Amino acid sequence: MNWHAMTLEDMGWNDFFAKGLEESANRTHRPARVTGVRRGVFFVFDGSGEYQATVSGRLLHHCGVGSLHPAAGDWVTVRESTVTGVLRRRNALSRGASGSRGKQVSASAGEQVIAANVDTVFIVTGLDRDYNVRRIERYLAVVYNCGCTPVVLLNKADLHPDMEVRRLLEKVESAAFGAPVHVLSARDSLGLESIETYLAPGKTVALIGSSGAGKSTLVNRMAGEARQTTNAVSESDGKGVHTTTSRDLIRLPGGGLIIDNPGIREIAFWNDDGGIDSVFPDIEALASGCRFTDCSHLNEPGCMVREAIRSGRLPSQRFENYLKMRRELHYLSERRHKSASRVEKERWREIALKTKKCKNGT
Repeated sequence: MNWHAMTLEDMGWNDFFAKGLEESANRTHRPARVTGVRRGVFFVFDGSGEYQATVSGRLLHHCGVGSLHPAAGDWVTVRESTVTGVLRRRNALSRGASGSRGKQVSASAGEQVIAANVDTVFIVTGLDRDYNVRRIERYLAVVYNCGCTPVVLLNKADLHPDMEVRRLLEKVESAAFGAPVHVLSARDSLGLESIETYLAPGKTVALIGSSGAGKSTLVNRMAGEARQTTNAVSESDGKGVHTTTSRDLIRLPGGGLIIDNPGIREIAFWNDDGGIDSVFPDIEALASGCRFTDCSHLNEPGCMVREAIRSGRLPSQRFENYLKMRRELHYLSERRHKSASRVEKERWREIALKTKKCKNGT
């Protein structure tokens, strides 16, 4: 790729980020976009070219808050090949760190920023053993919670006859409630024209999905060359391997930008910004008609949700998935509240100890 022929605007720079630079303490430093992240090593593009950069000690010192650590797609300030700050983000696609579901973890350890400043998130699912409507609902909730726009891509359509593909598509569309769903085959380059509109010049798309769903193959097809390594899916268990181990921002021939990500095996929530309401508007609408405003939808009389399940209008598995996610977000909220209380108690304990030392003249 000829980075020298590109401008910051080609990489998505606009008035929002320009204002962020003006408000930054590092306003005199060069703005650049993070194009690659590899085990703490960063690659950035500042309008003159792409090069490797390190993070300043001052920034590392303040990286206890996950949102301050540079991620693929971030706009940062750079001075002499050193990243000195992260500009205000339009959004950040985040999830709970692997292994954090149901565990007590600190705020800094719990969040994993997958990509920053994205216009669209492609949720890639293979129409093989990877196909799981309940998991797609979960992905949608994660994306909506982060304030991002989801698009579902059903890959590997070449594995089924058209009638079966339509059946699988209808099931996903009924669960996605308004989120665009596209069917394609990255291996055969079929249906790729349907997603070109999301990859207009300067627009950024992030890919998420399981290992083996075909994300890297999709990137290679869109790029017109082998940019990412691909492997076959195991026939014994239908699982893919992590062929993508880094997060890279790749510029496509048409000017769009795409961020590939390693496969996700555990989709843990990190925040709650109404994502579940966006994924399950049908259940929320039914709940508004329940006899009791605090109805748990388990065994109360006059529950419209239970009535919809009994009549077949609401699939019971969809409702169970809804309850499961609600419980997880409630636990996440409780955990954070307790964590904040603990921090406050420790702060006052430290103040008390210092006061006692001063009184004792030590």
